[in-house]
Amino acid sequence: MNDFLNALLNWLANGLADFSAWQLVIYTLVVTHITIASVTIFLHRSQAHRALDLGPIPSHFFRFWLWLTTGMVTREWVAIHRKHHAKCETEEDPHSPQTRGLKKVMAEGAELYRAEAKNAETIAKYSRGTPDDWIENHLYSKYSWQGVALMLIINVTLFGALGATIWAIQMAWIPFWAAGVVNGIGHYWGYRNFEAPDASTNLTPWTLIIGGEELHNNHHTYPTSAKFSVKPYEFDIGWMYIRGLEMLGWAKVRKTAPKLSLGEMKPADARTLEALIANRYEVMASYARDLKAACSAELAKIQAEGGKHSERFAQFKQAQRWLHRDEERIPVAVHGDLANARAASPVIDKLVTMREELRQMWTRTNVSAEQLVADLQAWCRRAEESGIAELRAFSMRLRAVHA
Repeated sequence: MNDFLNALLNWLANGLADFSAWQLVIYTLVVTHITIASVTIFLHRSQAHRALDLGPIPSHFFRFWLWLTTGMVTREWVAIHRKHHAKCETEEDPHSPQTRGLKKVMAEGAELYRAEAKNAETIAKYSRGTPDDWIENHLYSKYSWQGVALMLIINVTLFGALGATIWAIQMAWIPFWAAGVVNGIGHYWGYRNFEAPDASTNLTPWTLIIGGEELHNNHHTYPTSAKFSVKPYEFDIGWMYIRGLEMLGWAKVRKTAPKLSLGEMKPADARTLEALIANRYEVMASYARDLKAACSAELAKIQAEGGKHSERFAQFKQAQRWLHRDEERIPVAVHGDLANARAASPVIDKLVTMREELRQMWTRTNVSAEQLVADLQAWCRRAEESGIAELRAFSMRLRAVHA
């Protein structure tokens, strides 16, 4: 009897594996990272956006692992995510902090997901093309909670009582990082490479924890791209895994973000317009850098005059932060400061005015292609004759853009 009790206590304390504390930490990090990789590669990039095709081996592994460690149903996750993109930052967006508040999305992201998963109309409309085979219908979808229960049994068997703690961390990993951090902070705070038509942000240019999902603004700008990083300083570990799967013949990338290529400068024509529209986010990011540089020049001038603490200096700081954004994304509270900055600087005012004119090249849908080409030619001519160095240099770069 004593031997049995000792054996039981020993198993509860150490489990069958008898891992050290460091080995338990490593195990936890590895299994949660595999879950993140499964979400970003299989659910997100492959299923929701069709950015890559996966072979049967990785596809079935990811499906099994997600059943085991999350209990999420593929068609539900895909449908909710596709609806998020289709209705982004509106009342119909299942988890936008812009409409529901950051605190709610961070604290109740999993609850918002489960609520939307019960919306039969959402699932029917947005889940097309997801797995519909025997194992999906008779195991993964039908018995979704049994997978995580099996994971609990495995963990407790291997690690004893601490296995339950590891299991709890596994269960909280996706709700916290994906449903909370990415869906919450990723639409509220961070840096933006592109003026995407929503509030998406990049959280950090380099991390391993979220599998590349932290580059959220890049993803919302190019949602069908299998690669989320676009800048030299950004690192997408999910893309690294995809490239590894490609080399094994287990994956085929269908699409990545377009790359802006420059060639010989020529008069603006239909191909220039085509290249501008295809690369509009990158082009406008380049324009934003020129606009920020002009604001920096104004700030340096004010500082040289001893006005660093003046109201005018504060107004141009606001201009530097916001004037490169689309007007609908600029907070109403700073409109007055921006108007004063533009009134004080004809150069900046001209840059902002011509930015909006350039943006209309792809927002005006009731104008013929021929008229848009003529408008683009006129825009380039006015830019190069404006006497503003930033505008002239930008126009010349624009005329060298290739589709």
